[in-house]
Amino acid sequence: MRIPYGRLAPHLLVATAITGLAGAAQAADEPKFEVYGFAQVDFTQDFNRVDPLWDDALRPSKIPTTEDTFGDNGQTSISVKQSRFGVKAQQEIAGKPLFVKFEFDLFGVGGDAGQTTFRLRHAYGQWGPVLAGQTNSVFMDGDIFPNTIEYWGPTGMVFVRTPQIRYTFGSGAGRFAIALEKPGNDIDPGNVRIVDPTLGSNIQGDEELPDLTGHYRYAGDWGHVQLAGILRRVGYETKGAPNNEPSSHKMGWGLNLTSNIKAGQKDVVHLGVVYGEGIASYMNDGGTDMGPKAKPGISQPIVGAPPVPPGSLYGDVLPLLGLTAYYDHYWNDQWSSSVGWSMTKVDNTNFQAADAYQTGQYASANVLYTPDPRILIGGELLWGEREDFDGNKGDDTRIQVSFKYSFSSNDFR
Repeated sequence: MRIPYGRLAPHLLVATAITGLAGAAQAADEPKFEVYGFAQVDFTQDFNRVDPLWDDALRPSKIPTTEDTFGDNGQTSISVKQSRFGVKAQQEIAGKPLFVKFEFDLFGVGGDAGQTTFRLRHAYGQWGPVLAGQTNSVFMDGDIFPNTIEYWGPTGMVFVRTPQIRYTFGSGAGRFAIALEKPGNDIDPGNVRIVDPTLGSNIQGDEELPDLTGHYRYAGDWGHVQLAGILRRVGYETKGAPNNEPSSHKMGWGLNLTSNIKAGQKDVVHLGVVYGEGIASYMNDGGTDMGPKAKPGISQPIVGAPPVPPGSLYGDVLPLLGLTAYYDHYWNDQWSSSVGWSMTKVDNTNFQAADAYQTGQYASANVLYTPDPRILIGGELLWGEREDFDGNKGDDTRIQVSFKYSFSSNDFR
């Protein structure tokens, strides 16, 4: 699975308000520079088990579906990986506002999975309507991320940061944005590894063209609604083979409809539904963009059986559905809760392995205490489940307690 360039940590709205406390009084066109961040520690008690490299996040795709895969159930972790540091600056250049942001946290992914190490989140500049650099994909809506304290968050929402070049039209209630984004095809060789181990190990993604993304967003006193779309070339090739064959590509596409609906003075309902083909690289967790498919009459392979006839297999984009529904409730100025559920479901190709990821579910409920915007203490109950192509399932239940202390240079002016 392609590990995204970065993901948002939870949108703890009441806790991150600190970044604007002192700066709000400044004139909008006055140059500004802010250093901000927070130190956070998470205590996690796992009652089941996940991949040890991912003990500090609940990702359904990392839950085993075979008993004792990673050892005994019941693990404890204490982590500071969510801690964050960033700088941002704003000034007017040639008659247009320039905004620059650089931010990182300590949650290792990819080759650094399991480590407490620097990981880039944002590195971009925006001058007027033009944005260039790494930040949230135009295909995603980060505002539907609920007030959870677990790091990874709902499985069924579009969530990735990626290098891009973006242009935004409009400045009122309705805005349209379009971007070219860095591609990252996730190709599953599946049972090709049984038919031809050498071929299966040499198949790789072919990222020949950038991804094209766009969204329209309308905001009002009631909340906002956003419809986003993506078109992308999803392809594969065989490294080391003559002319890199076999190779092929297909068009991937997706639509992502999201909304925040205000309920009362502070409460918010977060909703999202996404569907497409070959879009797993943009999802918060689980699935692959393309998998092997066999023509009619070709059965699943058996080790040692004769190879399938040439031309009987081809790559196909995988359909995917994602759902997210969360409710953030504020009991008063200091106490709040977030509860909800999310799901990702993949329509596997017929030549993927039996243990290929098919369905992931994620649910959580918490109680958060913020005596001051700079301090947050919270407890959360979480549950996740993974189901494979062959129907095998695994689940995990855990509790997390977090302490977060925020800071901003605006506080000392």
